[in-house]
Amino acid sequence: MSRPVSVGAPATSLRGAGGRMALLRRNLLDRLVVAACYASAALVLLPLGLIIWHLLAKGLPGLTIAFFTHMPTPVGEVGGGMANAIVGTLIIVGTGALLALPIGIASGVYLAEFGRNKFAGLVRYTTDLLSGVPSIVIGVAAYGLVVVPMGRFSALAGGVALAILMLPTIIRSTEEMVRLVPQSYRHAALALGAPRWKVTQQVVLPAARAGIATASMLAVARAAGETAPLLFTALGNRFWSLKLDQPMATLPVFIYDYARAPYDDWNRQAWTGALVLVLLVSLISGVLRVTARRIRAR
Repeated sequence: MSRPVSVGAPATSLRGAGGRMALLRRNLLDRLVVAACYASAALVLLPLGLIIWHLLAKGLPGLTIAFFTHMPTPVGEVGGGMANAIVGTLIIVGTGALLALPIGIASGVYLAEFGRNKFAGLVRYTTDLLSGVPSIVIGVAAYGLVVVPMGRFSALAGGVALAILMLPTIIRSTEEMVRLVPQSYRHAALALGAPRWKVTQQVVLPAARAGIATASMLAVARAAGETAPLLFTALGNRFWSLKLDQPMATLPVFIYDYARAPYDDWNRQAWTGALVLVLLVSLISGVLRVTARRIRAR
């Protein structure tokens, strides 16, 4: 008597082999995509690594205490530092931040919470347009708005130029951060009888403050390295000056002047100044991360 023939066994084995092949293909594709992501991240970091390595190689030999404490020397003399330029950069960037942060944050909150009319659309369009304007054009505008009426270059004019540069980033980022706050927070506060302005002040802004702080510091870090607007506004000063209504030295302008000068010592100081400027921006970014983490922890 013959045995019955099993028909399902080969089909089952075929399905099992096909499933293993499909799983193998998925795993292979997953590894390829992950490898591509790592390669893309490495390509992004490569230019930054090359820039930092080049700055360290060129600027680190001149990074001494004298560079931070001494004034620039006259033309032809070796040595000196950029103490006035470092302090001037901090003053002008701080002035720009003091002007831009209140206006930018208030505008971003308005667009996110109340901006559902034609005026809000005009503000968004103007902000997007301003973000694409070259920095040198903003410098020329600040020259006409501040330098010409004052009759002289000044640190205040430089602060105004940097504030205009910061505004688009602060406004649009603040708007997005406020929009990310869940609507349930607003509805719960309104249901308790709180007015709209108090909901915005005591509920929405505290919930979005970490993102707003991040956006604000990114805007400040971006403006700290600008040169073109300062050439038309703060101009520069080889002497010690802390007055906002007078020309003031800044690191970007000193780097520009020293890099194109026909003196080897000035060229070396330009590399050191560029390294200090990068370290300054990195310090701002580090403070940004620590501040954002502490705000989120609260």
